[in-house]
Amino acid sequence: MTVDEDMDMEEFIPQKEIVYNGLLPYRERLDPEATALLADIKSNLCRAVLLRELWPGAAFWCRKLFSFLKLYGRRFSKEDHIFFIKLLYELVTLPNLEPHMMQCYARLLIQLLKKKELLSRDELQLPWRPLYELYERVIYSKTEHLGLIWFPNSVDHILKALIKSCRLYFPASCTKEMLDEWRPLLCVFDVVMQKAVSNMELFLPTIMPPEEHSQGFQLWFDELMNLWISVQNQPSWEGHLVNLFARLANDNIGYVDWTPYIPTIFTRILRSLNLPVGVSQMVAPRYLTNAYDIGYLVLWITALLGGPGNPAQKELTCLFNSIASFYHPSNHGRWQGRLMRLLQRLPASVVRRVHRERHAAPSWITLVPECERLTDADLQDFTRSLTGAALLAMFSKTGSTDAAYALQNLALLTPELAIPPVLEKTYAAMETLTEPHTLTATLSCMIGMARSLVSPNNHYPEGHAHVLPLLLGSLPGVDPNDFSKCMITFQFITTFTTLVPLVDCSSAPSQHFDLTEIEKDLCFASAGFEDFVLQFLDRCFALIDSSTLEQTRDEMETDTQTHLESLVELGLSSTVSTILTQCSTEIYKVALQKLYNFATASIFETCVSGRMVADMCRAAAKCHPAESLRLFVPHCCSVISHITANEELQNEEELDKELLWNLQLLSEVTRVDGEQLLKYQGDLEQILCVCVRLRCKRAYTLACSLLEHTLRSLSLIYPTEYRSTSGGFDSDLPVRDWGRAGDVAALGVCWHVPNQEEENFVFQLLSRLLHPELQRIKGHVSGDQPMSREELLQSLAVVQHCLLGAGSLLPPLDGPHVPDLVPSMVSLGEIKLHVGVEYNDSQENYRECICQTMRLLLHHILEHSEDDIKSLFVIIKIISDLMFFRGTHKKEFDSRWKSFTLVKKSMENRLHGKKQHIRALLIDRVLLQHEMRKLVVEGSEYKVVHQELLCDLLLLSTSTYSQVRSKAQNVLMGAMGTYSFSYRDMIPHILQLLSPQHATGTHQQFKGALYCLLAAHSGFNLASARDWDCVGAVWPTLVRCGLSPSMNLEKPSIGRLLDEITDRIHRQHDTIGIYFTVSEMCVEIANQIVLSKGHAPCLEVPSEEEEKEGIQRQRIRNVVSARKYEKLVNDLLDCLEDRDLPWKFEHMATDLLALLLRDDHPLPPDAVLYFTQSLVHDSISIRKVAISATAGVLKQLKRPRKKVVLKPSDISGNQDVEGLCVGDREGNRWLQYDSNNLPLTQEQWDSFQYVEKTHWGYYSWPREMMIYASSEKPEDDLPYEEMSEGEKIIFEYFSDPEFIDQLIEYLSLEERKGKDSFNPRRFCLFKGLFRNYGDLFVPLLWPHLERLASDPHESSQRCVCEITAGLIRGSKHWSFSKLDRLWQLLCPLIRTALTNITVETFTDWGTCIATACEGRDPRKLHWLFELLMESPLSGEGGSFRDASLLYVLQGGLAQQQWRVSELLHRLLAYLEPKLTQVYKNVRERIGSVLTYIFMIDVALPHTSPTSSPHVAEFVTRVLERLKPLTSEPEIHNHVRDENTQETDERTQAVKLLKTVLKWLMASAGRTFTTPVQQQLQLLPLLFKIAPVEIDESYDEMKQDARTCLSLMSQGLLYPEHIPLVLAGLEEMAGSRSWHTRYSVLTYLQIKVFYNLFTVLSLPTEVLRIRTLVMQLLLDEQLEVRDVACTTLSGLLQCQFFPMDSSLQTQLQTLSQTCLPKARGELASTDLVRRHAGVLGFSACILSSPYDVPEWMPQILMDLSDHLNDPQPIEMTVKKTLSEFRRTHHDNWQEHRQCFTDDQLLVLTNLLVSPCYYA
Repeated sequence: MTVDEDMDMEEFIPQKEIVYNGLLPYRERLDPEATALLADIKSNLCRAVLLRELWPGAAFWCRKLFSFLKLYGRRFSKEDHIFFIKLLYELVTLPNLEPHMMQCYARLLIQLLKKKELLSRDELQLPWRPLYELYERVIYSKTEHLGLIWFPNSVDHILKALIKSCRLYFPASCTKEMLDEWRPLLCVFDVVMQKAVSNMELFLPTIMPPEEHSQGFQLWFDELMNLWISVQNQPSWEGHLVNLFARLANDNIGYVDWTPYIPTIFTRILRSLNLPVGVSQMVAPRYLTNAYDIGYLVLWITALLGGPGNPAQKELTCLFNSIASFYHPSNHGRWQGRLMRLLQRLPASVVRRVHRERHAAPSWITLVPECERLTDADLQDFTRSLTGAALLAMFSKTGSTDAAYALQNLALLTPELAIPPVLEKTYAAMETLTEPHTLTATLSCMIGMARSLVSPNNHYPEGHAHVLPLLLGSLPGVDPNDFSKCMITFQFITTFTTLVPLVDCSSAPSQHFDLTEIEKDLCFASAGFEDFVLQFLDRCFALIDSSTLEQTRDEMETDTQTHLESLVELGLSSTVSTILTQCSTEIYKVALQKLYNFATASIFETCVSGRMVADMCRAAAKCHPAESLRLFVPHCCSVISHITANEELQNEEELDKELLWNLQLLSEVTRVDGEQLLKYQGDLEQILCVCVRLRCKRAYTLACSLLEHTLRSLSLIYPTEYRSTSGGFDSDLPVRDWGRAGDVAALGVCWHVPNQEEENFVFQLLSRLLHPELQRIKGHVSGDQPMSREELLQSLAVVQHCLLGAGSLLPPLDGPHVPDLVPSMVSLGEIKLHVGVEYNDSQENYRECICQTMRLLLHHILEHSEDDIKSLFVIIKIISDLMFFRGTHKKEFDSRWKSFTLVKKSMENRLHGKKQHIRALLIDRVLLQHEMRKLVVEGSEYKVVHQELLCDLLLLSTSTYSQVRSKAQNVLMGAMGTYSFSYRDMIPHILQLLSPQHATGTHQQFKGALYCLLAAHSGFNLASARDWDCVGAVWPTLVRCGLSPSMNLEKPSIGRLLDEITDRIHRQHDTIGIYFTVSEMCVEIANQIVLSKGHAPCLEVPSEEEEKEGIQRQRIRNVVSARKYEKLVNDLLDCLEDRDLPWKFEHMATDLLALLLRDDHPLPPDAVLYFTQSLVHDSISIRKVAISATAGVLKQLKRPRKKVVLKPSDISGNQDVEGLCVGDREGNRWLQYDSNNLPLTQEQWDSFQYVEKTHWGYYSWPREMMIYASSEKPEDDLPYEEMSEGEKIIFEYFSDPEFIDQLIEYLSLEERKGKDSFNPRRFCLFKGLFRNYGDLFVPLLWPHLERLASDPHESSQRCVCEITAGLIRGSKHWSFSKLDRLWQLLCPLIRTALTNITVETFTDWGTCIATACEGRDPRKLHWLFELLMESPLSGEGGSFRDASLLYVLQGGLAQQQWRVSELLHRLLAYLEPKLTQVYKNVRERIGSVLTYIFMIDVALPHTSPTSSPHVAEFVTRVLERLKPLTSEPEIHNHVRDENTQETDERTQAVKLLKTVLKWLMASAGRTFTTPVQQQLQLLPLLFKIAPVEIDESYDEMKQDARTCLSLMSQGLLYPEHIPLVLAGLEEMAGSRSWHTRYSVLTYLQIKVFYNLFTVLSLPTEVLRIRTLVMQLLLDEQLEVRDVACTTLSGLLQCQFFPMDSSLQTQLQTLSQTCLPKARGELASTDLVRRHAGVLGFSACILSSPYDVPEWMPQILMDLSDHLNDPQPIEMTVKKTLSEFRRTHHDNWQEHRQCFTDDQLLVLTNLLVSPCYYA
């Protein structure tokens, strides 16, 4: 090393390494390795970019960078980190990059940006626009729906994640630019609103230094907040706003003042939980679909907490009080999942915030200001508000996991509050035997709290004392009869013993004098540990005795384990292992002796109980190998050698149980530290040599596993101990180590690394056991010494187990590469990773030997005895291990990684962070890192050896037996996914078996090859699906295999298989790139990286010649790809021309062809011809494909239109004022439809500026507004000479009358009766035709259209709809003369069709008109609107036609939103006199139309009054007409006695009212703002009609009124409206009709709950409500009093007003009203007052259904005094008491503590039902 380099090395500061790498036994090798690899990646990646080689070069090295991150973390300098990000950012945003490649770059970029604290905004800035353009291109793709581009399924998800990672680094000025971009889209009536708001949610940055806030959220906060507050009914975009606010709040705690909005926020949160309130509640459907995302709500709540006065906590407490009862296990509904998620995530989120405020490492991100941080008092309040709900949710029907997670986090925050109540429940559950579910629930909660209970730095020092009682109390849970209890107990014991060293320190107090009292008590208590361990072992022995094979099986069943048994076995062995690891040496020795006695005293069967015992022994042996081996090995060896000394045993089929048991025991005990095994080298070797050759299958299998375990123990690298503190427990005071976390810096892992002696022993075993077996197999193959199948299997078993045991010491297969798989100017070399083994060249390379022998044997079997499938299975396994196995299997690794993360999650301490895990976990993680290196290592270069093995696997994959085939296919696919580019070598081999020329093939081969193709299109091996060479070969072969002789469609399996393959191709296909370009920016950044000096500098920089060659190659590659694309299309067309092709394959070929449409390359003319001809194919499915494809082709052929910039102010003459002014204003008046100023002549037509996009100009104007240029000279039709090939083909066919006849005939057939509807694909086809060719085809189509329009059949009408909509939309740019001619024809046509409208077709016509008007300037369609407005309600053709015409009209007007206010006024004026309709369907439709008419009248911020109709004026006019009804006390339908003279006015008013009800119902969930005043004016009428009890007779008006009330009561109120509503209710509470008074209460219940926090913020109104309820509690009508009682109890339960002394006194006074003695007529008012008091008490008791507050016992006593009062009082008392009993019965043991003995006596008398015979 030169001096300079030395300097460089010292300065290198990595961004963030993986700490665990530094703990591996070969750590010193890793630094140079990582540096070399990084240099390699950097230079090759830049080289690939400079040579413009995106594939394979850049793609390959990006994959390598991905694995680098996995292996070493971010082990590169800051400079490199920024360079990588910039380069990938440029690559991701390349304009027409293949979607899949873009996704790969995006994934890598997300990984690089993951840790945001590593790079600050000053160091890295990313422009936002390129990313936005990419997002826009992909998510809102204009051509995707036409099938011109296919994206991968996950693309939305990945792009969103990418934007989330990047938005941090957008420059400060971006907020303003984004708002300019998206403000013009904020038109609430338009679907584009959703796009605008979700873009804002995704892109707007919220993490900024405070000095930049004025350029950041302050620009939009007030505007969006006001928008959110004023919008109602949860439109679909509201959720995005909430997410944006939540993110803002979380990123800027203390910098945004939320106080004024807190009541609103909590009201909306409560509303979005969709909880049922009241009896008859209807939920508007969109509330369910557009509910807020719980994750973001939790974030928002967390960010609001804290600060001076902590106002949000008060609301949170109130929120949880009002929803607590929903958490009780007896309640459940579809809202439950949301409530559980809220409970589970909230504490976790607060923990994250406290971590950020108190423990996080300092970084560049702004801190939370001191005064806003959460104090300990805040946290205690927080815990108190949630504990109640969490304790109820523990026993929920959905399981206790959510509650356990919540409690775990609460215990981290405030252990002194969260732990005691759970402990109490746990002890109670341990004592009861009858309710096992409570035990499992409480134990699983305790498991989560374990760390907080024993942690050393504790707010809750009493916790330690509970450990022993808990452990001893849980022992009875080890119960052979209850499986789930057993498992949770094991988990519980494991968790606690991992945290606590089981050491007897009772002697410590006499030696140490500095102990606290608590520590002394602990030391004395720890004497109980030995007892606990021995009791636990006894329990386990009992468990084992009860699960021997004889007891648990009948004779007939198999002798393998059941799934449950294997789980118990796993739980048992891991628990024993943990306990014995944590024992002190003394306790360990006692336990070991006990275990040894148990294991050797009897002989176990080797299937169930034997495995359990052997596992326990293994667990014990692992802890202290020396002591345990000294006991077990000599014993087992002597028994085995004694039995096997008898020669005759060698050949017996069934051997002695004792021999088997000892072999099993020995094979498990040897899985320990290899060094200890060397002492028993001779014994083990001798036993192995004998037992491996025994005839008995059970015996030699056990011997083989003994062999494998011995070899693994000797040859692998692994940690040898997992104690909770490093260095054992002999330190002076283990008590002080309770709950201590491992320290990553000083972990002190003891590694077992194989030494020379162990290696020698391994190779000695291999030469004595493996070598002879290989010779035997060779002899068998050559025919010198043939073996029987059993013998062969035995030999193979030995070979397999030797390979599994010693795999890590055998060097991987090596040899020459397979050359020229893929052309590249960049090296595609793999890297070798060091995994701690130095291969010894002097030893024989057994991997090679096994490989050669197996190939010989394989070919021998396939030739001579192909039915020996057992041997073939083993051979396939061996081949797989030869290629991949180096000590670990991927599957095992994955499951261990999964269980590691689970344990980590259940035991982690998120509050302190910084990897404070338990030592055992950390050690496990280091081992996993070592194994991951072993698995990533497998240098995946494709060598000749591999090629030979893959060919063998292909042979097996296409052999005779299906099981062999499927096993071989799995291995083959795994290998093809591992070795780079091997698929390019293998796919031709597979295809050869399918080709029709392959005449000798068998049916099995054919099927095998198809399965290989199916697998090649799934999962890991998708590369082959994106390679023109492969796709170009595979697709035509798939189609041609229909001609193959071995193809047999009679077999259903083959048909299914082919369907599956095409389906898989369809699902997986995304567009394959043809044109690859690399932008100049990319090249520039790559050059900067090359020139940078940094750590790990780049190696080879491409020369200028090379660069030129690269650019040249790129050009050629693009041309060649385009040729390959065209060749593939033509190949598929050739297949289709073959007359013999079965129909299935013809369909397949057509499907595949349709996937090949693209937007960057036109479809070859032959294919256009094929699709156009197929429009009239006999087969319906081919016709369908052809329709979509032709629509796509027409899009490809579309000529671009010129656009010009337009300044709105030039037209209106108005400059838009500064500041926001939204809605109808002078500046956008010119966009409105105006019937006095319509383009009726050519001059007028030319003088207009048309703006097609409906939302433009409503909120604000775009920065630069582009509109279509009105063409100076109407360049009408395309002359035939100027058409391209494709255009001519379509033109010729569509000008042919026969073709058109045929086409229309097919299009007007019905497909599935009653299921068909307007087909958008056909619409796209016709829109494209008329757009591209003008009116050339109209004359030919016209006669057909006229014929179909007059035919009322569903299918004919649908066909007209599709073509008409296509005509209107396609004529967007036609000249005026053509349009005028067109509408002269169209108007009569549409009239005819609408006279023939039927039930089946009215929705299609609605869709047709709506589609035709979508995104069009209304002034261009004035013919259509005037036609529709003619007279919808003519009454001709009956009510149905009227309703349908309104529906169709509504479809057109709704699309135009605010731009047709004049039409809305005309329509309203037309409808108003006709509101008194008789027919229900017309009334409903009018209601819906009215909703749309008033939709535009919104009260949003900054919105000027609309020029559309206003609700207020309409309601005033309606009320005027309803006068006759307002005077009546109750309104019934107008059928009265015949003889009374009924005024005509009244009937009309009732009819009008019915229509108004329909309107109110329709608008309840649809409008954006609710006109509260107007609703209040109508309320009295509704209250009069709404029925109280659900009566059977269906009366439409009553039902509607009831629905209306229910929906209106859920409406959102603003503070200024509340007094008005209450005034209205108070007035109605004085009504004469008790029905009205009753309805007031039901309305009030829901209204208050749904606006809880808003009302609570106005104390005066709270008082008014209280007065109102108390007033109605004294009502003379019994039913009203009952409902008042329910309402009161509900309000008390929400803590809407407190249960204070004034209320109690008031109720007591009432209940003590004296009743006069006279038995005659009871004085009714006194009875009412007394009853009111009793009802009040009842309400109090029912308001806390699941606990006993301190006031309750007294009230229960008071209530019991009234048990003998006259009815209805007695009834009330009885009901209340039985309800009390029902709700408090579950936890009666707890609740009874709240009562005195006297009270209990009274209660028992009350609650026990009296005897019948008394």
